[in-house]
Order: sequence, then C-alpha cells, then structure tokens
Amino acid sequence: MDDLDWVLLNELQANSRLSFSELSRRVHLSSPAVAERVRRLEESGVITAYRAHVDLAKAGRPVIAFIRMSCYGPQCVLRDPELPRWPEVLEIHRVTGDACSLLKVAAESMPAFENLIDRLAPYGQPSSTMVLSTPLEGRPVSPPGR
Repeated sequence: MDDLDWVLLNELQANSRLSFSELSRRVHLSSPAVAERVRRLEESGVITAYRAHVDLAKAGRPVIAFIRMSCYGPQCVLRDPELPRWPEVLEIHRVTGDACSLLKVAAESMPAFENLIDRLAPYGQPSSTMVLSTPLEGRPVSPPGR
C-alpha cells in the first residue's frame, strides 16, 4: 500500500458513504483512478466491509459490557456455532491468558444482561466488566510506524 491508498482509507474510515466523485476531489485523482484503487483495496482484503456506526443506547441496547469466558474443551463457548447469532453478542475474540474468549455484548436492560450471563454459565465461568463510557471508539487504522 502506498501513501495515496492510506489517504483513501483515512477518508473512507471517516465516512464510508463518500462517492467516488467526492473521494476524487479530496485526494486529487480522477474518479476512475479512485474507483480502481478502492476496488484493489477491497479485492486484496484490506477493506472488508462498509458499516453504519450505531449508537447502542439509542438503538435500545444501553447496557454494554465485556465478558471474559474461562472455558476449554468440548463445552467451550467458542465451539457453539449459535453464539454469533445471539443478538446481544457484538464481538467475539479468542484470547490468551486465563480466559479463552472475550465477548463484547450490548443488552437492553440489566435483567436482560443477567439473563445473558445465565445463558453463558453452562459454557464455563463468565466474568463481566461493565462499560461506563467510551472515550475512544472506532479509531481509524493508520500506516504502521506513524
């Protein structure tokens, strides 16, 4: 990736709905050249998706937490293909250390969160950390070494 690819990525990370025309104006390239560079970034897997950023509280899920799961073997939560379909589960990370996974979850209420913890308990020991605020979220990726 060259510097121009990083400029394009920076613009798209700030607003993925920019048109090729607007991107070309911002990076001083023709629209076809911008479209070709974006296509190459998509095909190479650098750009994997375009998403809307959702305010979880306004979307009815104000209870946000991280849950560490300590489970291993056949009953491990990571082996359940249904877990990614649970509506409260936003992210699943396989991690090192004394836990096997870290889940980012968003529930509609504390009783719903408690129910989620109860549903996770058969897989192993859940340990939760509630999110009070998020001073930095969705930080854009920048070139390595900068």
